[in-house]
Amino acid sequence: MNSLSSDVRLPLYQRLRDHLAEQIANNRWRPGEAIPTEAALSAEYQLSTGTVRKAVDALVSEGILERQQGRGTFVRRPQFQSSLFRFFRFQTAAGERKVPESRILSIEPMIAPSAVAQALGLPPDAPVIRIVRVRLLDVQPVLAEEIWLPRSRFQPLLEIDLSRQGPLLYPIYEEVCGQVVAYAEETLTAESVNEVHARLLQVPISSPVVVIERLARDYAGTPLEWRRSRGHAEHFRYSVDIR
Repeated sequence: MNSLSSDVRLPLYQRLRDHLAEQIANNRWRPGEAIPTEAALSAEYQLSTGTVRKAVDALVSEGILERQQGRGTFVRRPQFQSSLFRFFRFQTAAGERKVPESRILSIEPMIAPSAVAQALGLPPDAPVIRIVRVRLLDVQPVLAEEIWLPRSRFQPLLEIDLSRQGPLLYPIYEEVCGQVVAYAEETLTAESVNEVHARLLQVPISSPVVVIERLARDYAGTPLEWRRSRGHAEHFRYSVDIR
């Protein structure tokens, strides 16, 4: 019991929920792996099975764990690949849907600008890594992305050739740095593109672009990545089901 948070203002199941989330974030159980049974957890933490079930239920409802009938409870691996397609319709000239290819333009260590430090919950002037990349469709840039990471967690990225690693960054974060993105919050805004991003997107300055700002977190809720993706307004679509 001494490994749980000592904040007695929180219900016992909430303290266990927080502790289990920390354990998952620290890779005690990996994405896709089963956690111990509720009976095993109640023995480990000397808590009633009812308390353990409430803690596990909370993590299931948050999408951190998932129950599989007859198999157990597993750490859920989130799927981010479809995120862009909620907002952007990328199609070839023939009309087929296509995943844009990725091109890393730069990756460099620097001191966090104040907005970045604030977004990532870091102290002012904390060391960070900045990645600039474009996403291309038939060699035409369709997205320009600026990605910020805490250097303490992602230092190994500076020691590899990121451009040779494939188009998806989250599997690289996990494989190279042991950092797993569990969930993310996204906000959308529109703006007139400035000179820097106009050059990256090969559009006239002041063209309309849509900006997706994403804050990605680990299983314990700690910010891992802040990114801004700017895309041609002509590719943008917004759809929602209202029932």
